[in-house]
Amino acid sequence: MNISYNWLKEYVDFDLTPDEVAAALTSIGLETGSVEEVQTVKGGLEGLVIGEVLTCEPHPNSDHMHITTVNLGQGEPVQIVCGAANVAAGQKVVVATLGTKLYDGDECFTIKKSKLRGVESNGMICAEDEIGIGTDHAGIIVLPETAVPGTLAKDYYNIKSDYVLEVDITPNRADACSHYGVARDLYAYLVQNGKPAALKKPSVEAFAVDNHDLDIRVTVENSEACPHYAGVTVKGVTVKESPEWLQNKLRIIGLRPINNVVDITNYIVHAFGQPLHCFDADRIKGGEVIVKTLPEGTPFTTLDGVERKLNGRDLMICNREEPMCIAGVFGGLDSGSTETTKDVFLESAYFHPTWVRKTARRHGLNTDASFRFERGVDPNATLYCLKLAALMVKELAGGTISSDIKDVCAAPARDFRVELSYGKVHALIGKEIPAETIKSIVTSLEMKIVGETAEGLTLDVPPYRVDVQRDCDVIEDILRIYGYNNVEIPTALKSSLTTKGECDKSNRLQNLVAEQLVGCGFNEILNNSLTRAAYYDGLESYPAKNLVMLMNPLSADLNAMRQTLLFGGLESIAHNANRKNADLKFFEFGNCYYFNEEKRNPEKALAPYSEDYHLGLWITGKRVSNSWAHQDEDSSVYELKAYVENIFARLGLQMHDLVVGNLTDDIYAAALSVQTRGGKRLATFGVVTRKLLKAFDIDNEVYYADLNWKELMKAIRNVKVNYTEISKFPAVKRDLALLIDKKVQFAEIEKIAYETEKKLLKEVSLFDVYEGKNLEAGKKSYAVSFLLQDENATLNDKQIDKVMQKLIANLQNRLGAVLR
Repeated sequence: MNISYNWLKEYVDFDLTPDEVAAALTSIGLETGSVEEVQTVKGGLEGLVIGEVLTCEPHPNSDHMHITTVNLGQGEPVQIVCGAANVAAGQKVVVATLGTKLYDGDECFTIKKSKLRGVESNGMICAEDEIGIGTDHAGIIVLPETAVPGTLAKDYYNIKSDYVLEVDITPNRADACSHYGVARDLYAYLVQNGKPAALKKPSVEAFAVDNHDLDIRVTVENSEACPHYAGVTVKGVTVKESPEWLQNKLRIIGLRPINNVVDITNYIVHAFGQPLHCFDADRIKGGEVIVKTLPEGTPFTTLDGVERKLNGRDLMICNREEPMCIAGVFGGLDSGSTETTKDVFLESAYFHPTWVRKTARRHGLNTDASFRFERGVDPNATLYCLKLAALMVKELAGGTISSDIKDVCAAPARDFRVELSYGKVHALIGKEIPAETIKSIVTSLEMKIVGETAEGLTLDVPPYRVDVQRDCDVIEDILRIYGYNNVEIPTALKSSLTTKGECDKSNRLQNLVAEQLVGCGFNEILNNSLTRAAYYDGLESYPAKNLVMLMNPLSADLNAMRQTLLFGGLESIAHNANRKNADLKFFEFGNCYYFNEEKRNPEKALAPYSEDYHLGLWITGKRVSNSWAHQDEDSSVYELKAYVENIFARLGLQMHDLVVGNLTDDIYAAALSVQTRGGKRLATFGVVTRKLLKAFDIDNEVYYADLNWKELMKAIRNVKVNYTEISKFPAVKRDLALLIDKKVQFAEIEKIAYETEKKLLKEVSLFDVYEGKNLEAGKKSYAVSFLLQDENATLNDKQIDKVMQKLIANLQNRLGAVLR
């Protein structure tokens, strides 16, 4: 959320710099990500001065340009060629001098000395839109006679700098979703740190009903969803542009001004956190506002022009004949104020957070209003903000307050009663804080002390603090204002000895493998466990029926728990590829989640749910690019295979002790699986199908490996690392050229070889494959190398021949291999 430094100072007095405010807010739990200096006009009108047109003559080579001489208040007058029709001698104008930067949206151009139709021009006489103070381009700005040549334009227009603090509001801090909410916390910080401060807000004492010419009734039929609703009418308004000060306030925090009435409601929500809605009173049919639900499937067109089908539990603001607004979420297309509006009905309400949250999720809407209502606004600010809005409308749009406030409140909001024990405060914080300090902090946070003993306090916490309803919540508030850094690390550490378990071993090996992958050029990624259920539609490997679905998803893109790490990695690849970064190596450790309907058990709610820990690897793009020493080379699935095998080797697993086979899978175009002898799958890797890549708009091939970390940890549980001396006796290599069926894979040859000779055979490798003419149909030739070595003696020809004959016989018998 963007917070204006100058706006903040309207509610609390302080002398901190913007950076000091950011540090203070971060220290009390309102983490401030950045501080940016901004101006109400882009560029701050630097380089612009007030000038006086001394002479103005027609341009000899143009039918619309003029040659002027302009007094800039110092030095000799300058010659400027101007194309505006309204330029004339004697005018006071705004001049962009040489070197001035002017902005058109995100584009910037610099004023330079130039020749226009052969005549030299040393600057530019500006129109409103050219310097950003308005939208008029009909002609140059003509200032009053009182304007003094040489005055800087930024001084003439009173351009002031401001600072925008980007404050990250956690979901529990609904009370801080406004400038005044942040000011309250900053005030508590200032008090605790001994700095003079005062908290203030605009008075609404001037609110008074002018007449009763526009009486609109209010009926609340659903008080559970709407405990408090208030409204008032203002008659005879003029909808127009807001004054500059209000427009600037909104622009500074990133909002676009619309008109004075709408801008007032936006100002209130960002000032005090209370969303308001302004209805055109003439469109409230029957002269009555009714807060109720409508039948399931009722069509309603929202402000964005989309027709939506209402749910039976969507709270609506209606008139006598039709719905006008989705309560707390979004307005209707035809209910809001426009340039033709003359009479308005202002709404201020407290809607139940759960009702708003569910409605917003159902319709996929996220607005400033829903963001606040679904977290819980201050129920006691409803009337104050309504009165302030009515006064502002009267001041900025004219008109009269033409009805009493219609205030429908089912039950007044009550404070949260909390019993606070000093002993528990000291125990949880780890430090004894003086009772007076505790009382000062809770009081500065607007908690009322209604009872006090030697052991603790009885507090009434204001209802806007929806996150503070228990003693531990109050203690958390005390600690953040007192200062986490003010709790010293104790000199004595009380601890108990523990032994390392399987979890510790797994974490150590994860770090080991992660370091290995980073050393190979990988980057670690961390994706959301929530994913889009639509990714799994039609998949057999990961059926949609096995998804763990969310009951109240944040959006359609985050409505299920992931079954595989694959899609998160593809999202990351697409994100990078769209930003010209297509050569990628990623890895991720993370949980995957599964639902199995067949395991449902009424007595065990979690029986159908399970999770596994996985390691995913992704490779795409070039392995080598733009190198003077090596031609460009694409990554390949064989590169990925090497990384997978190296991980197994690092964990102590030998590939010849595992079963490698073909894998038919609808996420891979071609793939292999790695299993233990007992049939437990440890990994799969291969080429991702073009269908999936197309869905993510990825052009390059992507190679993906999925390692089941839990199964890997089980597989290495009994693996022991043995250290032996390097053999003193030479190894012997023998090669065989085998003619075999095309369907036979090298993995089968490797497996048979290791099963045939377990003592002397150290390595089996494939160094050539041939398919083509001079071979029988359906056959291929493998050239395989066998490395033999005895650790205790030199092998002789008789031993070698015996092993090789045994190998040949087994390959012939089991695979039908023929020596070439």
